[in-house]
Amino acid sequence: MPSTRAVPVTLAEIARIAGVGRAAVSNWRRRHDTFPARIGGTDASPQFSLAEIEQWLRENDKLKEIGGRELLWPGFEALGNRDETGLAIAEAGRRMRDGKAPAPAAPLSEQAGELVGEAVALGRREGMREIFEFLLQRWLDAHVRQVSASPRPLADLMAEVALAARPAPAADGEATVLDPACGAGHLLDAAARARVSAGAARVTLLGCDSDPALAALAAARLAFVVDEAGAAGKAGKTGKAGKGSTSGVRVTADVRKGDSLRDDPHERAAADVVLCNPPFNERDWGYEELSTDRRWVHGLPPRTESELAWVQHALARLRPGGTAVLLLPPAVASRRAGRRIRGALLRAGLLRAVIALPPGCAQPHSVSLHLWLLRAPEGTGPAEDNGVLLADAAASRRAAAGRETGVDWDALGDFVRTALGAYGSGAAELPDFARRMAVIELLDDEVDLTPGRHVSPAPGGEALDLEDAWSGFGEALAGLRAAGRALSALEPAGDGGGGQPRTTVGDLARAGTLTLRGGQQPPDGTVRSGEPGEGGLPLLTVPDLLQGSGPANWLHPSDVSDRGALVAVPGDVVVAGVIRAFDAWVHQGPPTVLGAQLYALRVDPQKMDAWFLAGCLRAPSNGRQAGTHASSASRVDVRRLQVLQLPLAEQSRYSEVFRRLTGFEEYRGRLDELASRLSRDISDGLATGRLSAGR
Repeated sequence: MPSTRAVPVTLAEIARIAGVGRAAVSNWRRRHDTFPARIGGTDASPQFSLAEIEQWLRENDKLKEIGGRELLWPGFEALGNRDETGLAIAEAGRRMRDGKAPAPAAPLSEQAGELVGEAVALGRREGMREIFEFLLQRWLDAHVRQVSASPRPLADLMAEVALAARPAPAADGEATVLDPACGAGHLLDAAARARVSAGAARVTLLGCDSDPALAALAAARLAFVVDEAGAAGKAGKTGKAGKGSTSGVRVTADVRKGDSLRDDPHERAAADVVLCNPPFNERDWGYEELSTDRRWVHGLPPRTESELAWVQHALARLRPGGTAVLLLPPAVASRRAGRRIRGALLRAGLLRAVIALPPGCAQPHSVSLHLWLLRAPEGTGPAEDNGVLLADAAASRRAAAGRETGVDWDALGDFVRTALGAYGSGAAELPDFARRMAVIELLDDEVDLTPGRHVSPAPGGEALDLEDAWSGFGEALAGLRAAGRALSALEPAGDGGGGQPRTTVGDLARAGTLTLRGGQQPPDGTVRSGEPGEGGLPLLTVPDLLQGSGPANWLHPSDVSDRGALVAVPGDVVVAGVIRAFDAWVHQGPPTVLGAQLYALRVDPQKMDAWFLAGCLRAPSNGRQAGTHASSASRVDVRRLQVLQLPLAEQSRYSEVFRRLTGFEEYRGRLDELASRLSRDISDGLATGRLSAGR
């Protein structure tokens, strides 16, 4: 066994290796005397030797097919250093391609070299690209606070927006795509697929990143894209290429390490398309040394406007008629310091569209990020003046759903395609929450390009249904008052409640009063977005709870049964084990798969009332008492949550009060939602003339 296996693993990692829930691993540890002893960590979060765990799982026939790659990752994670881990994964990708990729940026340690060899060996058995993508995704997940990656649906959308603005490849069939801050290569990968589908005969991918690990990972990733295109081309020549293949397409990739703003390694490039998700809010981007740079045709970007430096850099690398799509924070559209450059871009006819995306599309997930679409003039004359498209996809999705929800990528794509299609064709009618504005309308003192400031449904285009809203408001208010009267009858306990005996979830589990199981992160490739298909099970995650929405994704039944996923059924008590989303409730909907940090407690109805249990667990003070700050996630140790020790008959009385409290909270939430809706609709109605202020 290689020495790299002498690394520590947690209970959660053992669960992933074995393809079971964490509770099952805890059960093995209690029931089997042969289970390996703890080598580190704490009693609440123990660590074990990976080599000993692997041997025990094999001897007890508990190592499922998922184990191979899951056994591999802890070794990479144990390298500790982010850059060394990333470079080791990139080197694994290079060797998987028989050494065709560039040499590693830095020598690897002996331990990293052994891991690379294991990864290559596993790749030969399970698929080179699959193993590389698995390691890459795990690395990105582990360093999500340091590395901002463009999710695949967003990358595909950005590539589609660029394609809509420049649908055909160049006359010679060649398409050159540049990402000057390419990260791990998500945008270039999406662009390659989009350009091949559009009929390009040759696709050149150019990337650059100042982070050596990211540059190496992008180079390794895009090398697989190049190989796959070449393999498809060979199959096409022999008549073996299937439908939708890339037969005859030549893809090349050139990814380099460097700072595109200070010392661009692709300075001589002329790109048809520039896609970029640049760093946000950087102060040290080169303001002093680049003050006379010839790229600042539209004005020197202020020190606080690094994003506008990236915008002008992208324009400088476009060939005539080329398009650029950048993902930018919303403040770039309105900050006073950037108004002169925004005005210059508008006057030159370079900025074609600003699209506000729903929160959750990319980091930071709480912000409605913007897509900026720019296009270079075809010749030396001024660009054609078609106005500027301002589209608020965030408001569109809120109006369709009636409340904040997770990102519906299909609906978002439909809205963006419809708006761009109507804009590009010159159609007079655009969808609601999209507007074509003349440049002169935007050139005021602020030059504010925020879509939400200019876009709203056309007056009269959407009837105000205030009667139903006021009716619902009255019903919610009456329900809140009734629930409040019932709860106001509660009286303080005579002894202050301090003498009431309590127990913990862990003790109740050991006594057989309930069973406790923990959810897990589904394996890569099993999660599907949108509404569940036939027989599919919704997947609930902590991000869904933080966004205040229901499940945004789902799993196929075969993936649920094969992977041992945790499914909550009606009557189970579900607990969110993260402090910022801490909650507990009785599940009453359809069977639902629970993701990581979500737990299901199933009570013995002869011993405990589920509503009583949920009511005790969800107390905020309970969550604070059981919280642990051993990691940045601030998790809750569910086994330490406390429950009153009461006879079943008395539990029923408490259960009824907890039900009323739940109803009180539901009415309060409904009232808040309706009040916000009424306030918004009345304000819009008065401002657009759809409501009269009376006489």
